[in-house]
Amino acid sequence: MDQLTDLKAILHSKRANIYYLEHCRVMQKDGRVLYLTEAKDENHYWNIPIANTTVVLLGTGTSITQAAMRMLASAGVLVGFCGGGGTPLFSGCEIEWFTPQSEYRPTDYVQGWLKFWFDEPQRLAAAKRFQLARLDYLSQTWAKDRELKAENLYKDDPEIAQALDGYRAAISLAQQPGDLLQREALMTKQLYRYTAHTVQYGDFTRDHQATDLANGFLNHGNYLAYGLAATTLWVLGIPHGFAVMHGKTRRGALVFDVADLIKDAIVLPWAFICAKEKMSEQEFRQQILQKFTEHKALDFMFEQVKQTALQESQP
Repeated sequence: MDQLTDLKAILHSKRANIYYLEHCRVMQKDGRVLYLTEAKDENHYWNIPIANTTVVLLGTGTSITQAAMRMLASAGVLVGFCGGGGTPLFSGCEIEWFTPQSEYRPTDYVQGWLKFWFDEPQRLAAAKRFQLARLDYLSQTWAKDRELKAENLYKDDPEIAQALDGYRAAISLAQQPGDLLQREALMTKQLYRYTAHTVQYGDFTRDHQATDLANGFLNHGNYLAYGLAATTLWVLGIPHGFAVMHGKTRRGALVFDVADLIKDAIVLPWAFICAKEKMSEQEFRQQILQKFTEHKALDFMFEQVKQTALQESQP
């Protein structure tokens, strides 16, 4: 029990690491979780600091032992199998999340969530709150990120200000989640167009199946954001199916709702910047994870979900 307590000493909202692994074997050795890579003449072992890790993505050519899964579960680390490069859409398969089993997660958040979730107007109000928080986070992030400013990306550029203000006004007028989804799609297209033009990436059309760098990096970064969102919801004990905006028929819809809080602010601009500079997938992944940490993306997700659950549960 002491070992389990030690592993959970770092709050999930403060953890720094997401791992994507391929062509290796994950195992437990001497009380640690390691991944083994096979070189021509020797094998190499690398440690995974599980107490400071939120998500482990297992890509092409990976395997994991039962002992390693037991240790990852005890530390509350989510494990997912995915396609090459961390983007399942490239391989045409679904990502599979293995959530650690724990009967000692908090109950007040899921109970607060369910108090409002079955009431459609309150559910819409929660969706609007998420979307307003999304716009605020983008404005705050772009305002203080010097590297984005170096790429001439400014939140108060007329084109960006118009897109954000237009969506903010549309949020207050929305009568149902479908209205929000339509306006959100329009705003995102405006952000794509502005960012691609500003960083001089060239012509761009969003296509989840396309193989160009910008589309690939958007897919890749979005799945990293989904990992953070899934971690947030698991830690707070809220099932993924109780979405407030995305379709009720999608089992992981609430993951998409929560991931949307930070995708436009971080994943979108850096997908274009890294594509323009022709970075590798590993370099892009490192850049995105660094920005998640720098702008406290996981902290922000936890804060918004907790506030929504507890405030919406009030009379």
